[in-house]
Amino acid sequence: MVKAAFIGLGVMGYPMARHLAAKGHEVTVYNRTTAKAQKWVSENGGRLGRTPAEAAAGQDIVFACVGNDDDLRSVTLGEDGAFGAIGKGGLFVDHTTASAHVARELHAAAEQGGFGFLDAPVSGGQAGAENGHLTVMVGGEEAAFGRAQPVIMSYAKAARLLGPVGSGQLAKMMNQICIAGVVQGLAEAIHFGKQAGMDVEAVIDVISKGAAQSWQMENRYKTMVAGKFDFGFAVEWMRKDLGIALEEGRANGSTLPLTALVDQFYAEVQGMGGKRWDTSSLLARLERE
Repeated sequence: MVKAAFIGLGVMGYPMARHLAAKGHEVTVYNRTTAKAQKWVSENGGRLGRTPAEAAAGQDIVFACVGNDDDLRSVTLGEDGAFGAIGKGGLFVDHTTASAHVARELHAAAEQGGFGFLDAPVSGGQAGAENGHLTVMVGGEEAAFGRAQPVIMSYAKAARLLGPVGSGQLAKMMNQICIAGVVQGLAEAIHFGKQAGMDVEAVIDVISKGAAQSWQMENRYKTMVAGKFDFGFAVEWMRKDLGIALEEGRANGSTLPLTALVDQFYAEVQGMGGKRWDTSSLLARLERE
């Protein structure tokens, strides 16, 4: 068992920290909205840190899952940031979906402070976090991963080291690129089937047994057919992730035409008032009057 801090109690961090506590780890939490951290402590025990630094002080491992690069810099390098309190030999594990650039920046700062750093974005969404079934893509040094991996498995079904710092974020970009294309294809297929007068649910039941099968098809087609999108991974979050991938693609010379196109489709969904809709709402764009 380890002493751990968890910084950021959003839809992902809240249940991830809960799983840590349930596995017997000693958990201290920090959240920008203190009331949410107080609620977490009342439900799960542990301690409340009033600042990232207070939460991080004296911990074996400090985890974070916040919104974006700027949020991450704030809780690590900002006033009362965690990096000023992590002791030599400690370890910081970042589960934020952020840029590879900020991962490398924070790794350099951690090296100066004498502690380890892993970039470790996750896939699996809110349901994966709630159920402890996340997939974790990790960048960093093997020794640091060896220390963190058994603890990460408190809320994950898989965690793999993919290369040096930044590799976790690059893998997450690949993940989101794949999802963007798959969701657009599924949306178009359902739209096509409706226009053709097909029994879409019957067709999906058949083709999901073959080469067209995907997680999105298995888990989203029923709500898509029903026109329900007020749940799940929000369009505005997906646009943030795709923006990171497109920026990285410009930097490394990648050609990402489908990703850029689907990003613009999501911009149209935002314009329809769907910034908080699930990413499967690409269908709503096709079916608008």
